[in-house]
Amino acid sequence: MWHRCSPMLRPEAETNEAARDIRAALASLKGPGRPGLFHVKTGFSPDEACADFAAHHAGLPARPRPGAEPAVLYKQRSGPDLLLGLYGCEERLKSWLPGIAGRPMPEVVRALAPCAPINGTTDHIEAALDLTALPFPKITPRDAGPYVTMGFVMTGCSGAGLALSAHRMLVLDKRRLGISMLTSRALRHRALEAHAKGHDLPISVNIGVPPAVAVASATATAHLPPAFDKLSLAGALAGAPVQLAEQTAPYLPQSDFVLHGRLTAQTVPETLGDRPKGVTLPEFLGYDGHAGPDLMVIEIDEITHRPGGVLQSCLGPGKEQSSILSLGGALALALSLQAEGGLSQIADIRFAAAGGGMLLLYVALKSGAAEQLDLAQLSRRLTGVMPFTKTIVFVDDDVDLSSDEDVLWAMTTRCNLARDTHAIEDLPPLRMDPSQGVCWQEAGGSAPCRSWVNATVPSGLKEQTWRSFPETPEG
Repeated sequence: MWHRCSPMLRPEAETNEAARDIRAALASLKGPGRPGLFHVKTGFSPDEACADFAAHHAGLPARPRPGAEPAVLYKQRSGPDLLLGLYGCEERLKSWLPGIAGRPMPEVVRALAPCAPINGTTDHIEAALDLTALPFPKITPRDAGPYVTMGFVMTGCSGAGLALSAHRMLVLDKRRLGISMLTSRALRHRALEAHAKGHDLPISVNIGVPPAVAVASATATAHLPPAFDKLSLAGALAGAPVQLAEQTAPYLPQSDFVLHGRLTAQTVPETLGDRPKGVTLPEFLGYDGHAGPDLMVIEIDEITHRPGGVLQSCLGPGKEQSSILSLGGALALALSLQAEGGLSQIADIRFAAAGGGMLLLYVALKSGAAEQLDLAQLSRRLTGVMPFTKTIVFVDDDVDLSSDEDVLWAMTTRCNLARDTHAIEDLPPLRMDPSQGVCWQEAGGSAPCRSWVNATVPSGLKEQTWRSFPETPEG
């Protein structure tokens, strides 16, 4: 039975509460002086809600629409309501994270200190064990079926035993999900270890997680300093520990929904029955996805939720997923460079939404650094850490990386693209990027490669390229 026991939105909260509780984050979008950041809509099924969001609210790469996405709550006739767009603004997401807000990424990682999770109390109540009764949407009519798109899968609770990551999960029936995982994922390794011993891997699927957890989960475990795991990183970003609770597997009690279950050794094709062949939900670059290897199967044993909880989802492409991937990727890159002593000449880094938060990297260099560094070598180093990086744009530190227009201005007036763009050869193509495929090359396109652009001013010309209205210390 579904319970609507308490209102979802709470009064204004402190920033670190918004980092640790999605409800406080959502509440911060309401109120005087914040028009257009939050909408409530009725009369849309889950599938229709995704179509409406794409048509009227979604930004790049989903639709060619500038600006931020609002959070939209789609009221459902029965069961929980559906939330889209909450993270559809990178600056908004940063503002909820005390560990990031207002600072360039090198400063962020230098100040981070691990903040371990604490045992938390839970107000979760049990729901009917029926995944098909929850408003998981088909993002497009071509999808293989309804998908969990904002489910953060967790096993273990700390250190090397912890795996925490987001995955697309296809709803197979009332109790089963098919989960897609890259071979490099820590969760997959934990599952294979458990299966080799003859048992399933206990996991929790957390939906509506604290914002700090969403960003920390997008930071690869391999790039974390030894003192960190993803939950202690989430605490560092939030400025306070996140809460943990224990059932069959640990879970996050401040998640609005939790699916408690086991990652089994069963597999299933991503296209079943009369579902479209070879198609999955849209990928982060704005194109339809393609079904890969067979999915592992999660068996759900129990579903719990907070009173009045809503079900969070996202389109796949769009500002929402790009914001999470951008911040997680920039954190991973900065942490890795810091560990190697390579941050000293970098003023800031950012992955842009135009590349889905992964393919397009902006790097602001400190004054004079471009001529002291081997940018070709640095580009290879950056792509080695973040292998989805396709294009790197180096700019001076007077360029605002949060402004795509400012980066384009630097590319237009501070370089000559035909001479200042350089290839990064001998790297594998990016499967999700159409321009990296064999068909593109056969149709007359170029062979797959990566590239970097030097849009910095030579040191001897600094006086000729001062901005007429430089930024003042007061901003």
